[in-house]
Amino acid sequence: MIDLTVIWAGIIAVAIVAYVVLDGFDLGIGILFPRLDVGPERDTAMNSVAPVWDGNETWLVLGGGGLLAAFPLAYAIVLPALYAPIIAMMLGLVLRGVAFEFRWRDPAHRAAWDVAFAAGSTIATFAQGVALGALLQGITVTGRAYGGGWWEWLSPFSLLTGFSLVIGYALLGACWLIWKSEHGLQDKAFRYAAWLAPALLLAIAAVSLATLTLEQQYYLRWIRYPGILLTAPVPLATAAIGVLFFRAIKQRREAQPFFLALALFGLCIAGLGISIWPDVIPARVTIWQAAAPYRSQVFMLVGAVIMVPVILAYTAWAYWVFRGKVDAAGYH
Repeated sequence: MIDLTVIWAGIIAVAIVAYVVLDGFDLGIGILFPRLDVGPERDTAMNSVAPVWDGNETWLVLGGGGLLAAFPLAYAIVLPALYAPIIAMMLGLVLRGVAFEFRWRDPAHRAAWDVAFAAGSTIATFAQGVALGALLQGITVTGRAYGGGWWEWLSPFSLLTGFSLVIGYALLGACWLIWKSEHGLQDKAFRYAAWLAPALLLAIAAVSLATLTLEQQYYLRWIRYPGILLTAPVPLATAAIGVLFFRAIKQRREAQPFFLALALFGLCIAGLGISIWPDVIPARVTIWQAAAPYRSQVFMLVGAVIMVPVILAYTAWAYWVFRGKVDAAGYH
């Protein structure tokens, strides 16, 4: 019998990766927004993500809905544990979306909408990082329910992951502007990327080292022999990509920095997978313990087989249509 639980874990993992890859850079644009000059620079940055930003969030819906449908026990435990950061994330996304639309339709208050756009993007990003850190550090489970308190999600480690994700998304935003913009804005984006890249590498190192102290399984998988033979390539590859990134910035490559930054995120996600697999709640609940009944998984898989390719197709089409450079007037 095919293990549909593993397949559904893969579908949700793909949705999470797609969300980080696609929505990360437009959240990063919002984080960098206060550092851009009022006028053409901000208009160009907004135009660079205007055709795709709302479609990028489809993957967040797929990931959250898939978790509820395929792993209801995990959803029932994780949601109460992370109510505060999840609510903050959703409010941040709403604030960002409203500001995105109204800054064009309400020019008289554009300065206020710019502040709201930057604040919403930063809050949503920070909350996502905090939620990830809270999940990694461990959730108290009593029987089949969340057994911790209201503030269990808040810790130095979760704050570290929150700030680290803000740095990471800001780097993605800067690299996106390098690729999509020209002249003065592109020069500014190159400078920001050169500052943010070492900060992100330091943040990755700090989070990685701190993670080893959270759960014994993390330490055993990463440090103890023979597991280290499989895990050692991840930090080595991270260092190598970091070198390639700085070379691309120095040579003023336009597309390479963005894809190398995505590669850094990909390695971080791979490291996360190594740390927690096959748990859906680290060291507490496995994917099989949290899974929905087999027939339910089959029923949902039919819809996923139809809709996921559709989502991929219209996403790819949108990026293909808007593949050129952009300025304050739009794509050209």
